[in-house]
Amino acid sequence: MVLALLDAPTGLAGNMLLAALLDLGLPEEQIHRPLAALGLADAYRLELEERRSGGLRGLHLTVVNREPQPPHRHWGELRGQLQAAPWEPALKQRVLGVFGLLAQAEAAVHGHSPEQVHFHEVGALDALVDVVGVCAGLLHFGVGELVCSPPPAGHGVVATAHGTLPLPAPAVLELARLRAIPLASAEGFPPGELTTPTGLALVACWASRFGHAPTHVPRQVGVGLGSRQLDRPNLLRLTLAESLLAEPQPAEATQADLQLETVLIQQAQIDDATPEDLAFLSEELRRAGALEVFSQSIAMKKGRVAQLLTALVAPEQASALRQVWWLHSTSLGVREQAQSRWVLPRRSLELDTPLGPVRIKQARLPDGRWRSKPEHDDLVALARQHTLGIDQVRAIVQHTLEHSFQP
Repeated sequence: MVLALLDAPTGLAGNMLLAALLDLGLPEEQIHRPLAALGLADAYRLELEERRSGGLRGLHLTVVNREPQPPHRHWGELRGQLQAAPWEPALKQRVLGVFGLLAQAEAAVHGHSPEQVHFHEVGALDALVDVVGVCAGLLHFGVGELVCSPPPAGHGVVATAHGTLPLPAPAVLELARLRAIPLASAEGFPPGELTTPTGLALVACWASRFGHAPTHVPRQVGVGLGSRQLDRPNLLRLTLAESLLAEPQPAEATQADLQLETVLIQQAQIDDATPEDLAFLSEELRRAGALEVFSQSIAMKKGRVAQLLTALVAPEQASALRQVWWLHSTSLGVREQAQSRWVLPRRSLELDTPLGPVRIKQARLPDGRWRSKPEHDDLVALARQHTLGIDQVRAIVQHTLEHSFQP
């Protein structure tokens, strides 16, 4: 596992993070290749320059837009393009996670759905280059854990496409709220933006925690410079390091493959629907993209028996799921809150068995082993096809899995 330590004494921005990765030796092709797959090969140019800030060297990066008429990129459309991109699953998951979180924050501060977030907020070309480039770069170096110092967000006001906004930028404040990210004091800094929404969204999706670096041995250091002139070096430092095993770490900090993601919990208490109607509502929520739907029996006022129906939702699917609640439930409202969850990396495979193909769901455990589970629908189909008991089918599939597949 590669430990990455991000020191952000003057804040965070996507171009500063990407410059630091390039300073570490990231080949530019690692940035250009996935962007070319999105049809953006000729849409931008990277201007990379070694500069000094406060007497310290580093790389400064500018993303030059070469699109003569930049298109409006609504998040709903951009998400579809990213999902269809011919990328490695790890890169696709990371990029979708960053943009999904950014769209969620922008939507909250502007009071509309994430699908309506567009261009200057989440789809701008420089944001695409920064997010795709940083995610590709961290994966290129094999970063398994990232620890970031609390960044200062800035104070005063900033000019945006929405007019003059207060600092910290509303989206930065919302991101910090959603992920419980500590923001360092901006006392002593001149007025201005120090941390951008894109920079904070990137780190929010990659960092395992914000605070002091653990005991480590530095191996490589990359420095990315900001554009503003401050009374101190305007830079961030990205250190690739080796963690010392002698220092106790939280259990999850040693599990390189565990991933932290944000989900929304949507809930309603329903006491005036039939069991059949509740079952239909649950099924429609699943069909609309809910990650999980479950219910609990509860007692409401005046002794009324009811069901608490809960759906776990990816942030970018929240708007579509709300429409299902309004269409198929009798509830007058839906509660919604964001939570973080740790998840194991997963994948799906197809296994050829003597009875026929079976889809296999796998999860990678922290010790490197893969836990496998056959799709129940496939077991049922083979049991009917061969007139066998489902336990017999499961045993044949398990035997085939153990003897013919090496994860």
